[in-house]
Amino acid sequence: MTRILITGAAGFIGYHLSKALCKQGYSVTGIDNLNDYYDVNLKNSRLEDLAKEENFTFKKIDLCNHEGIDELFAEHRFKYVINLAAQAGVRYSLTNPRAYTQSNIDGFLNILEGCRHYGTKHLIYASSSSVYGANTKMPFSVEHNVDHPVSLYAATKKANELMAHTYSHLYNLPTTGLRFFTVYGPYGRPDMALFLFTKAIIEGKPIDVFNYGKMKRDFTYVDDIVEAIVRLVPKAPKGNPDWDSDAPNPADSFAPYKIYNIGNNNPVELTAFIEAIEKALGKKAEKNMLPIQPGDVPATYADVDALMKEVDFKPNTSIEIGIQNFVDWYLEYYKIKEVH
Repeated sequence: MTRILITGAAGFIGYHLSKALCKQGYSVTGIDNLNDYYDVNLKNSRLEDLAKEENFTFKKIDLCNHEGIDELFAEHRFKYVINLAAQAGVRYSLTNPRAYTQSNIDGFLNILEGCRHYGTKHLIYASSSSVYGANTKMPFSVEHNVDHPVSLYAATKKANELMAHTYSHLYNLPTTGLRFFTVYGPYGRPDMALFLFTKAIIEGKPIDVFNYGKMKRDFTYVDDIVEAIVRLVPKAPKGNPDWDSDAPNPADSFAPYKIYNIGNNNPVELTAFIEAIEKALGKKAEKNMLPIQPGDVPATYADVDALMKEVDFKPNTSIEIGIQNFVDWYLEYYKIKEVH
């Protein structure tokens, strides 16, 4: 079986992707440092489910452990690598900046070095819609300049794209960066709005609604993200011979390097998002209306034409279906019989 490494395998997207790739017949090695940024029990629950897949192997290791990562690559010589491990969250980066440079910069460098030295055929890595920063032209296109981040988290993700290009150029390593747009779904992260809102509404507590509910997000259901990644795995970029250095397109290169947006191509206002949660729960939310927070962007909206052209797939799960699936999972996982 084809060997594939998934970093951040105990994470939200990593869990779903690992499961899908196992079912596709890959030999999946998942790594994670199981840090306590959020509930480790949830991460362990994901791993317990993944342990049912006979072609999945888990190793607890931190991306920043240079020697450990090098030994892992030397032993397995992965054909494909998907780097999803990162310190996530915009607001957390305001108070814990070093967590971001350690995991997202130093850790990513160790992955690049492993791919370089041990013959990886394609590295796919998580970037983020946050790299669009102060940009306001909608929808966000991978052909737009992204040099004005508004959070350190976004700056580290932009740095990942630059580092990947360097390795694509210097060592002919095919790299594909994926700018995720607000991913949600079952087993989601507890620090994300959907999880926080669902928990608070069930418990009868008020929810914090930033920018007075006028935020817009291109919410993308996790199964759509996974489907797109699975299709991209064998499609290593080759380099564009027509790339124009006088008018450089940021989305590709003369080197084997590509950037894609993965979003739903359908921004939803936060108020409508909350209404969908209320409908799924059968209970109204008590709202605490607040101004926009430092580091937040008012809207995200993905142009996914390049992705659709490459893999003939476009995320399309409606917010109503996606939220209902999450709520059903939440109630079952936390053994909540009924919502009062």
